[in-house]
Amino acid sequence: MSALSTSPGTPGSPLQAAFAERLIAWQRQHGRHDLPWQNTRDPYRIWLSEIMLQQTQVSTVIPYYAKFLARFPDVGALAAAPIDDVMALWAGLGYYSRARNLHRCAQAVVEQHGGAFPASADELAELPGIGRSTAAAIASFAFGARATILDGNVKRVLARVFGIEGFPGEKRVENAMWVLAETLLPTEATDADVSAYTQGLMDLGATLCVRGKPECARCPFAGDCVAHATGRQRELPGARPKKAVPTRRTWMLVLRDGASVLLERRPPSGIWGGLWSLPEAADEAALATRARQWGATAEPERLAPLTHTFTHFKLDIEPRVVEFGGGAVAACDARDEETAWVPLGEIEAYGVPAPVRKLLDALKGSLL
Repeated sequence: MSALSTSPGTPGSPLQAAFAERLIAWQRQHGRHDLPWQNTRDPYRIWLSEIMLQQTQVSTVIPYYAKFLARFPDVGALAAAPIDDVMALWAGLGYYSRARNLHRCAQAVVEQHGGAFPASADELAELPGIGRSTAAAIASFAFGARATILDGNVKRVLARVFGIEGFPGEKRVENAMWVLAETLLPTEATDADVSAYTQGLMDLGATLCVRGKPECARCPFAGDCVAHATGRQRELPGARPKKAVPTRRTWMLVLRDGASVLLERRPPSGIWGGLWSLPEAADEAALATRARQWGATAEPERLAPLTHTFTHFKLDIEPRVVEFGGGAVAACDARDEETAWVPLGEIEAYGVPAPVRKLLDALKGSLL
């Protein structure tokens, strides 16, 4: 299987030569121009949006982006903030390593670059949480740099238009895409042209060349697109090789005193790293033991189970609740900075994973 087909979209073709000019013209007329992070050269705002948009839809990101800017208006404010504040605002957005790297990156910009983001894609890529494509996007939008992006939307556009075979996550295929993407960059262009080109790639993949039902009739490359010409829009790009999705199981303990519950901070790495969650155990007996260690005398009672799906596995959660009562919070106070008794009405102040938040919201509703 060759990485590139021998089609009209083969490198060196007329399509390749006209690609940038045609895309820029399309973006200026039909692309997105009113997203909250557009119409600015502020690298902080651009960086924040690019990190949030990784594997996340625009509609989901917009409210989080607004909350972050209100709480952390510049990179210095973010760098100086406690990590708990950052994780609390990020809760629900998923892929929590992004939030930890966001905080580390802000601190690195302040400590290593005097609070100013470096202008080159190479220097940006050395910062925590910024990969090659994200660095190029920031450099292009903030500084007008001629740099190549290759996110999921762009991979889909290139695979379809130029007939690139194979799964884009495979290294050989991805390398072929990088080579092609480099050759497609506008050679003689203003800073505004470069930004329009970069935005156009994103817009085309997000609005027309979508995963499910692409709107080929409105695409500026419909007449040259390999996938459109051969009816292979559903086949390109190639699908991820199927693997069985494993299921894991965990037991969660809801230690409750009235309207307060006990939360534990999770380790800094791994699933939900650095977030606040409920105490966990590997089975029913171990969970009962943990409850007794906290002074509980009653046996944990069952709550409705729930399942949360991650990228690579499913997690079955078996929640159990133990009610202390009688002012147990004061008698059985949190033992260190890694545990806290939290009123259910104040959960939003803590970074809590989405399924745990769902569980606690249901518990709160049952107490009203």
